[in-house]
Amino acid sequence: MRCVAALFCAALLMLTGCAEGAGPAASSSFNLSPEQNRIRVARVDAIAAEVPEAIRKRGTLIVTGDASSLPPLRFYADDDKTMIGIETDIAYLAADVLGLRVDLRSADWAQNFVKVDSGEVDAFISNVTVTEERKEKFDFATYRLDNVTFEARRSLDWKVKGARDIAGKTIGVGSGTNQEALLVRWNEENVAEGLPEADLKYFQQATGYYLALASGRIDAYVGPNPSAVFHSEATGQTKLVGTFSGAGEALQGEIAVLTKKDNGLVRALADAVNHAIADGTYRKVLQRWGLENEAVSKSEINPRGLPRQE
Repeated sequence: MRCVAALFCAALLMLTGCAEGAGPAASSSFNLSPEQNRIRVARVDAIAAEVPEAIRKRGTLIVTGDASSLPPLRFYADDDKTMIGIETDIAYLAADVLGLRVDLRSADWAQNFVKVDSGEVDAFISNVTVTEERKEKFDFATYRLDNVTFEARRSLDWKVKGARDIAGKTIGVGSGTNQEALLVRWNEENVAEGLPEADLKYFQQATGYYLALASGRIDAYVGPNPSAVFHSEATGQTKLVGTFSGAGEALQGEIAVLTKKDNGLVRALADAVNHAIADGTYRKVLQRWGLENEAVSKSEINPRGLPRQE
């Protein structure tokens, strides 16, 4: 995770380097220090009582996350050892309501599912989208909308409201992502209407696509909304020109806490999030990271997810 976050910050440094001494911390409105002053909430006995007995006796909520996630999801503070980000804040918020201490761990993306399934960890909180396939093996308690965002240079006078707006543009995207699937569908629609396709450029690392964006080699990059918000705020050189559901036009995708199926924890987690929504602390957490546009009105258990891939 430190390596990936470092690459992301390196991209920020390159983009803000035109001003002497500029860097992510210099221009960012986010608190990147280890002293996070997190939004906390008091234990709620009735909800804490819903936690499975083994976890209550242990007194900790063991939460794993993706070791390659980018800011502001789950990353290291500027001391290079304190885990911060929206996903860690959500973990602390839920654990507070449940009267538990947080034990944060990290693993490669696929290994996190294995660790939950084996019982080594209690929950996977790291921008996990609800899908119908995953619901067969895991339970979900939602806490954010799953959105993707088009990020463009601030100087461009451009809004993306649908397929027609990308016709003839050069768009950066990650291969095999929901964002790529959206662009491919839109290209098909445009071709059917006699409009030119968007030229899709593929990137695997933040340094590559942000340098391409800054130099004008691409008109926009489309990726997860949280990282676009963070980058735009940190550099001040880009803007968000269109936000859409990561699940496509027919379904609003949702991000959720993932737990082992039928282990009894998901109800407590959903009720904890709903308590935080009701008392306002949940919205304050999202506001810390500029993600108010991903707020849910209610945490739901196992809602409709992305359909299985044929």
